[in-house]
Amino acid sequence: MTRSPCGRFALLLAGVFGIVSASTAIQGQDPFGTAPDSGNRVESSRDSKSAAKQPERIFRTNEEWRKLLTPEQFMVTRMKATEQPFSGKYASGHFKGTFVCVCCGAKLFDASNKFESGTGWPSFWRPVSEKALDTALDYSEPAEARVEVACHRCGAHLGHVFQDGPPPTGLRYCINSVALSLKSEQGVPTPSRKSSRTPASKSTRKGKPASGDIATKKPDKQAKASEPKF
Repeated sequence: MTRSPCGRFALLLAGVFGIVSASTAIQGQDPFGTAPDSGNRVESSRDSKSAAKQPERIFRTNEEWRKLLTPEQFMVTRMKATEQPFSGKYASGHFKGTFVCVCCGAKLFDASNKFESGTGWPSFWRPVSEKALDTALDYSEPAEARVEVACHRCGAHLGHVFQDGPPPTGLRYCINSVALSLKSEQGVPTPSRKSSRTPASKSTRKGKPASGDIATKKPDKQAKASEPKF
């Protein structure tokens, strides 16, 4: 059986059309040649912006932290030293706002949950969230095993937590002032007070400093005037 020229031309045209269609289909499946749809791009962009504003974790070397922090802040938050009792600007008094990590700015404690413990360090009966802090057993003091408190986001050493606080939690988060920054209700951090550069060392949290603890300067008149009056 023979085909007419018109029939052969029709078969050839159908073959060419099939090849083009198959090529287009394969190209559509190419993961490198196809951009995601606009809806996915918008959602991904929003997620990335949110992650940029509030990173889950922050990792830096000690050298990087040393460039970003004062010597006292570095010794306490990265080397786990302890400031002398009653030397920090937040050791006593009542404040308004939120205490954040001096290293990464993560929210740690609401000022309304601060109480006067008489120990010489800022004390809180609960954090802003259970996820804001990490805890670990601390055996640096041979006579007493303690529970260390650290910032969840950047791992900064903050202080220790004890079970002698007020109700309703019965906890006392004993925190170094130098590890905190007070963010006011208007969102403006309060100016930090400069302190001396006396070397720091690990210390107990019971109100008696060990030798070598950070010794901060007394506030000058200008610093006093900027603090709340009680």
